[in-house]
Amino acid sequence: MKGILGKKMGMTQVFAEDGTVIPVTVIHTGQCSVLQKKEVENDGYEAVQLGYGDKKEHRANRPEMGHAKKADTAPKYFVREIRGVNPADFELGQEVKADLFNEGELVDITATSKGKGFAGAIKRHNQARGPMTHGSRYHRGPGALGAIDPMRVFKGQTLPGRMGGEKVTIQNLKVVKVDAEKGLILVKGSIPGPKNSYVVIKSAVKAAQ
Repeated sequence: MKGILGKKMGMTQVFAEDGTVIPVTVIHTGQCSVLQKKEVENDGYEAVQLGYGDKKEHRANRPEMGHAKKADTAPKYFVREIRGVNPADFELGQEVKADLFNEGELVDITATSKGKGFAGAIKRHNQARGPMTHGSRYHRGPGALGAIDPMRVFKGQTLPGRMGGEKVTIQNLKVVKVDAEKGLILVKGSIPGPKNSYVVIKSAVKAAQ
C-alpha cells in the first residue's frame, strides 16, 4: 500500500498512440511531506501522516506549528494518514513526489463530493416521477413511506434532504501519465469534488482481484 495527497486541478484530455481520446483528471501532488510516522510500539498501528499545501505561519496555530517543526517543514492545509505503509521506508520531512505511482497503475481516490444543497427524492435518489396528466395529483413527491403496521417511518428511507458533500471513494482508476517535475498525476476519468479540492490517492485495494 502506498499513497499521496493532492489537489484536483480540473479535467482535460490526452491522446493515446492509436489516436484514442482519453478524458483525464489532473491532480497536483507537489508540497506533500511526511509529518509523522505511526508505529506499533507507540501507536498500536503502522501509518504515515502526510501533509499537503504549505500554510503561512501566521495562519497556523501553535499546535500546528509545533507539529510541523518536528518534521522540519511548513504547516500544511491538508493532513491525512495512509495506513498499511511501512514507516521505515520514509523519513520525517521527506517530500513525497508524484513518481511514487507509475503509468498504467490502478489507484483509489477519496475526496469530498460537490455539495448540491437540499434536493428532492427524484434528484437525490433517482426515483421515478408520477404521471403528469390525466388528473394525477402526484408528480414529484417521495411516494409511500412504508408499511401501515409499524406506524412509523423506517431509518434509511429515501427522502428529500441535503445532497452531496460526502466522502466518496472511486476505485480502480488508471494512472495515464505522471509528471514528477511539475508534480502532476493524470488519472483516467473523473473524480469527486470541485476544482481545487483536496484528494487522497492510494494503491487500488482490488487491483489484484
